[in-house]
Amino acid sequence: MNAVKIPLPDLVIIVVYIIGILFIGLWSVRKSKMSGDNYFLAGRRQKWLIVGTALFASNISTIHMVGLAASGYNEGFVWGNFEWMAVFTLILLSLIFAPFYFKTRISTLPEFLEKRYSPASRTFLAFMGIFAALFIHIGMSLYAGAVVFQSFFGINATISIIIISIITAIYTVIGGLRAVMLTESIQTIILIAGALLVTVFGILALPEHGIHSFAAFKAALKEGQLSMLHSATSIKRLSTNGVDSGLTWYACFLGYPVLGIWYWCADQTHVQRVISAKTMDDAQKGPLFAGVLKILPVFILILPGVIGYVLFKDIIGGNANQTLPVLITHLLPTGLRGVVAAALLAALMSVMAAALNSSATLVAVDIVKRINPSISDKKQVFYGRIAAVAIMVLAMIWSTQGGNFTSIFEAINKIAAAMAPPITTVFLLGVFSKRGTKQAAIFTLVVGSLLGAVVFCFDYVPISGKMYITDGWGIPFMMQAWWLFCINCIMYYIVSYLTPKPAPAAIAECTWKSPWAVVTEGEFKGIQDARLLAGLLLLAMVVLYAIFR
Repeated sequence: MNAVKIPLPDLVIIVVYIIGILFIGLWSVRKSKMSGDNYFLAGRRQKWLIVGTALFASNISTIHMVGLAASGYNEGFVWGNFEWMAVFTLILLSLIFAPFYFKTRISTLPEFLEKRYSPASRTFLAFMGIFAALFIHIGMSLYAGAVVFQSFFGINATISIIIISIITAIYTVIGGLRAVMLTESIQTIILIAGALLVTVFGILALPEHGIHSFAAFKAALKEGQLSMLHSATSIKRLSTNGVDSGLTWYACFLGYPVLGIWYWCADQTHVQRVISAKTMDDAQKGPLFAGVLKILPVFILILPGVIGYVLFKDIIGGNANQTLPVLITHLLPTGLRGVVAAALLAALMSVMAAALNSSATLVAVDIVKRINPSISDKKQVFYGRIAAVAIMVLAMIWSTQGGNFTSIFEAINKIAAAMAPPITTVFLLGVFSKRGTKQAAIFTLVVGSLLGAVVFCFDYVPISGKMYITDGWGIPFMMQAWWLFCINCIMYYIVSYLTPKPAPAAIAECTWKSPWAVVTEGEFKGIQDARLLAGLLLLAMVVLYAIFR
């Protein structure tokens, strides 16, 4: 262990936070009988506020906090598309998918695929969900968080991995989803508070550096650093790697929804919160509230990086990953640094706990219970806990390999671009197309995943030695996701029309009568109606994009 650089007041805050989260997580389930519904779905009693904050916290990891600050320093608001485009997919989750997830009373998303298609599709998606939780949500987040704490406070990365893993696993394994969602709600507050501290102190420091107006601030930036939408030409003025990163406006608007529908609407780690909702109203309003929260990262995670460019570009230089550490070191007094450190911990632990609980649910419900349908609730919870411990150990081992990747953020996005297209296809077309067959679903999932794996291998430098598709063909990963989605859609419809049409009664509870039914079906409930709230959120996003275009 390196010499720890944490001042005593900051250390006290961090320790109090860790003990507090552990206590709250265990206290929240002290009187709960651990049935399957209680352990895996928090008793299906969660209100929209908890659902929304838990959705937000399960997404914002340490990678986001450090990576978005670095991206703001380098290219600016354009990286905010990953946050604001998520709002649109959360609207889709609320209006298109959540009604089916709630009324079918599923426990997992693979179970929904079985209802819509077949047991084979369920099995395939269950293993894909466990793979994503292990290798993306937990493993890489854990490594990135450990590296951050090593660079901030001098704590050895391996020791950080062990300590954080044990603490998170304790309340997740014992308390189940209720403990996870309650702690996520608290961690959302801490995360936002920590990020706000950095933003506010950054803004307050601008006058000391000769910046007294917005015009002066904008003049000190690179051209377009406060713009969300860029052409290939304008993004190159910000960064020569901008086009390769898939940050042009058309790549974001075509490619992100493919990733976003999988990530937000078809991944157990996030959707499990919606399934735990008490009412249909809660299931729909929760994602909308998460969408409101997703507006914030542009202003509290990316803007600090932009401010860091103005204040400390001479110190940060070409190492953009040092943006957040430099801001914390130079702007925050002792004590408040501990709050930000707690926010970094909150981001890491919330993502890990979400993925750990969801993967345990997939193992217990989609694998163990199907092998032994008569298994008792008690035994199911037991196997879920065993699975959570095993997955955490595997993730800890995998996380030690993070240093072998040149860019963790790039690796995660490239894996997502390869995984998402077939899953997005079978979910999106499955709820709208009554012609989609079980043969089409499993064919698309298997062949589409293999095709995505091939594309990933050819375009990932540690494997192929060169980015053949990005550099050779000029197709960055966001556009790769779009074209793979198009190919998967074609495969889905070809196989569907070559195989027998499913019986309408068999798929009635999993498909919309028509695309318009999303907004026309059901009685209008006035100002509280999810469709009206979604429309207002959509309008707010249009205004924001118009302002920061």
